[in-house]
Amino acid sequence: MFMVMFVLDDVLFADDILNSWSEIGITGATIFESSGLHRRLKKIIPMRYAFDNGTSEEKGNLTFFVMVETEKMVKACLDAIEKIVGDLNQPNTGIFSAWPLSIIKGIPPLEQKDR
Repeated sequence: MFMVMFVLDDVLFADDILNSWSEIGITGATIFESSGLHRRLKKIIPMRYAFDNGTSEEKGNLTFFVMVETEKMVKACLDAIEKIVGDLNQPNTGIFSAWPLSIIKGIPPLEQKDR
């Protein structure tokens, strides 16, 4: 299993990303509002629950966490994101990372979900 973390710069893409992940088989994700050091230092603190479709002047990020079973699925998550927001090496798109998990409890393996 792997943990995927994605920090989305433009919250307007959130639903598109979740829909694309759903299409590739992601069945759950944790999402929370976040802010980085740059915004904090500029005193641009995001409003709570920034699911406002971009109507507020203050902008935050959304951070997504999702667990996937294979490295192939990690790459599928990344590909789905970049089809929506563009190349993550470009500024103001987002930050993606993934790492292997050694202990997981509370989530049944994929083969048990199919039963």
